[in-house]
Amino acid sequence: MPFASLDAFRAALAAAPGPDRAARAAAEARNSRLTKPPGALGRLEEIAVWWCGWRGVARGALERPQIVVFAADHGVARRGVSPFPAEVTAQMVGNFAAGGAAINQLSRLLGARLDVVDVGVGRPTADFTEGPAMDEARFLQALGAGWDAVDPDADLFIAGEMGIGATSAASAVAAALFGGGAEAWTGRGAGVDDAGLRAKTAVVAAGLAAHPEAAADPLEALRRLGGLEMAAMAGAVAAARARRTPVLLDGFICTAAAAALAHASPGALEHCRAGHRSGEAAHGRMLDALGLEAVLDLGMRLGEGSGAAVAALTVKAALACHGGMATFAEAGVSGG
Repeated sequence: MPFASLDAFRAALAAAPGPDRAARAAAEARNSRLTKPPGALGRLEEIAVWWCGWRGVARGALERPQIVVFAADHGVARRGVSPFPAEVTAQMVGNFAAGGAAINQLSRLLGARLDVVDVGVGRPTADFTEGPAMDEARFLQALGAGWDAVDPDADLFIAGEMGIGATSAASAVAAALFGGGAEAWTGRGAGVDDAGLRAKTAVVAAGLAAHPEAAADPLEALRRLGGLEMAAMAGAVAAARARRTPVLLDGFICTAAAAALAHASPGALEHCRAGHRSGEAAHGRMLDALGLEAVLDLGMRLGEGSGAAVAALTVKAALACHGGMATFAEAGVSGG
């Protein structure tokens, strides 16, 4: 286990490196000389420069993206917060293994390595309305599993999740981090009806009332109200930062997990971009609060890392243009 204590994890966050500023400057200089009017490729230009700065190169191509889906069960699922039974978590893990899920198709299209990491399937967290979702030992174990799951050779990282009840946990964590109460952060998730939404909101509110300490410490918010897969995603995003690996965040659940890092250590998400803006209404508010602009807005709300995987194709396009286009001097074109 990489961390013996939460203080050790906090120290790793605080010690994480920034981007290679010389490489970023070289990438910006190259972008200014490419055969196009300034800014003509819009946000593709910023995306390419961002990636190059974290990879430490003036130009490059996306060759080794990695997607990791973390799977776990939630104790709070027994309170009926999802229209699907808890057994679906394990069934979907089987579907991932068989290649039948959306993320399998998208990872294949992207040329990404896809890993599925079981951090709690059949071993759910405690019901957060009755006590902390995880004790410190289990929380550290999940953080460490996420940290260890990141391939040191990956040149882009995406964390996805599978866990019935996960949007309830994410809603509770978001409310503890950003304030505003359960109603502001609780949505329909996998598709609850109006009565289900009211019941789900009440469960989230009960969790917040049971853990007033969560508002004072973002890692405690994640431990007390989150899920094992959320803790693993946070550990993976932190590990990617330590290795200067660019990250595309997925939807509501992933962003809530990452937000705990941002609150624990300002600047912790500088290596991240929001892959997409989820169809889960509160996701947009969370991105705004974090100052993140989504690459895509397609109304997706599947999870699994799927929205970020689609956005990674845009990153690939940005780098293809940045690395493959000729400069004005190379092309013999006037105006550069």
